[in-house]
Amino acid sequence: MTEKIEDPAADIAWMRRLAEEGAQVPMQGNSLLMFGGLLYGLASLFHWAVVTGAVPLAENQLWIGWVVATVAYWIILAVTIPRLRRNGGVATTANRAMGTAWSGMGWGIFAMFVAMAVLGWRLADEAALNAMFALIPSIIMVFYGVGWAVHATMQRSRGLWMLSLGSFAAAPLLALFAGSAEQYLAYAAALFLLMALPGFLLMRAARA
Repeated sequence: MTEKIEDPAADIAWMRRLAEEGAQVPMQGNSLLMFGGLLYGLASLFHWAVVTGAVPLAENQLWIGWVVATVAYWIILAVTIPRLRRNGGVATTANRAMGTAWSGMGWGIFAMFVAMAVLGWRLADEAALNAMFALIPSIIMVFYGVGWAVHATMQRSRGLWMLSLGSFAAAPLLALFAGSAEQYLAYAAALFLLMALPGFLLMRAARA
């Protein structure tokens, strides 16, 4: 019969190595952040262009840009995720935590849209529906703020914390433009600056 001997010092050292490992190894899949910010930023610009009349489409066709962006992003996911799994690389605990956080954020946004679609089907108050959908950009920026907060914690990065705080700050700022075409112009800027550009920079740093 063997007796398990606990070594608190060894446990602490192992946990410290995990933390240092997370700060040194870049997260995989940064291209997904870049493409997400880019595609939905372009969809937001399309939304703004339709509302302002720059694109000759009726407002009941606003869905086109968002559906195209979503289908394109799903295709990118279908191509990129298997490639990342084949390439492997260093799979750290911090890397898995960051991947889970961003994946959970994506599913959370999807669940939010489904819930709003169900609510829209149940409600007949057009004013209430318009107010609800006007909050979508702000809610999504809150999701992004949480994602960047986890990313910043795992990477021990002050720069990533600034992205988290910027995303949280963008939520009420976007609400100031609720109901106007400028809201989607501002939303596009937030997506480009707080998702697409950081994703590109992180992707380039990981390759280097």
